[in-house]
Amino acid sequence: MKYIYLSLPLLLLFSCKEKEAVLEKSDKFCLNEDLKKKVTIEEVRKEPISETFSLTGNVTYNADNVVQFTSLINGVVTNTYFSLGDYVKKGQLLAEIKSTELNGLQSENKSVESQLAVAQRQLSSVKSMFEDGIASQKDLVQAESEVKVLKSSLENIKSNLALYSASSEKSVFQIKAPSNGFIVAKNMSSGMQISSGSEPLFTISDLNEVWVMVNIYATDMQNIKENMEVKIKTLAYPDAVFSGKITALSQVFDAEERVLKAKIVMKNTDLKLKPGMSADIILKKQNIATESMVAVPVKAVIFDDNQNFIIVYKDDCNLEIRQVNPVTKNNEVVYFDKGIQENEKIISKNQLLIYESLK
Repeated sequence: MKYIYLSLPLLLLFSCKEKEAVLEKSDKFCLNEDLKKKVTIEEVRKEPISETFSLTGNVTYNADNVVQFTSLINGVVTNTYFSLGDYVKKGQLLAEIKSTELNGLQSENKSVESQLAVAQRQLSSVKSMFEDGIASQKDLVQAESEVKVLKSSLENIKSNLALYSASSEKSVFQIKAPSNGFIVAKNMSSGMQISSGSEPLFTISDLNEVWVMVNIYATDMQNIKENMEVKIKTLAYPDAVFSGKITALSQVFDAEERVLKAKIVMKNTDLKLKPGMSADIILKKQNIATESMVAVPVKAVIFDDNQNFIIVYKDDCNLEIRQVNPVTKNNEVVYFDKGIQENEKIISKNQLLIYESLK
C-alpha cells in the first residue's frame, strides 16, 4: 500500500506536464482585432503581363491659374512681411516701398487740394456777384470749370495713391495681397532696388490644382503619348499613389536639361502635392499582353535570406508563410505561375508583423 501512495503524485505530475505540452503545441497565432486593423487583406487576381517604366519629374504650381505682382513704380523695398510658402489673404500687407514718386504724388496732392480750396471760394464769390448782377454768366461758367478741372486732377492723384496703398504716415507705398493663396515665388527682399515693369515681385497660387512636369529622354519618346494614364509616387508619401494622365507633350527639347517635357494636370484638394516636390512617374508600355498570370503587389512580397515569401490568409487563426518564385515583375506587381492561386487571400500591408510571429 505504501508503494501505491508514493507513485500517485508522480503519475499526477507526468499527467500535468503532458497536458502543458499539448497546450503549447495547439497554441496558434491569431489576428486579434487591433492587429487586423493594421494589415490589409486582399484577394489574388490574374492580370495580363505588362511592362512598366519610371520617369522623373517635379511638382510645380499651375502657371495658368496664378496672380503675379509687378511693380509700376521705381523705388527701394524697405520691409517685407511674408516668406516663400506663406498663405496670405487678400488685402494683407506684404511689403513697403520707398519711392520718390510717392513724394511727388503727395506734394502734388497737397498743391491741388490748396488750389481747389481757393477755386471753390472763388466760385462761391462769383455766384454771389452773379446773383447781384455784378458778375457775368461767362465769369460763373469759367469759375465752375476751374473747380471741375481741379477736382478731376485731385481724384486722379488720389486714385494713383490708392492704387499703391500709399501710407502718408510712413511715406511708403504699401504692397497688399491681391488675392488669397500661397506665395509660390518671391523675388524681393528688404533693401532691394526695383523698377517699373521688372520681373514679378511675387506670385500667388491657391494650389488647388498643380502640374507635374515629367522629364522624357530620347530613348523613352516612343513610349509616351498624350492622355496616357500614369501613376505618381513621392518620397513624402511613400505609401500613396496618385493617378493622372499626360495632359500635354512638348515637341521641343528643353535647352538646359536636354529632355522633352510632359505636363500632368493634377487636382490637389488635400494640398499634399507641393511645388518643388520631386516625383516618380510610373507608366505602362503600350504593348499587347498575350498572357495572364497571378499577380501580387510588390509591397506584399517579403524578401528574406535570399528567398521570397508571402503571407497567405485563410482565416484569422489560419495564416501561412509560403515560399514563392516570381516569374517576372514591374514597378507595381510581381507575377507567379505557381505557388499561389487565383482567389487566394494574402496580407499586403504590415505583413512583416505576421511573418515574424509565424516564423
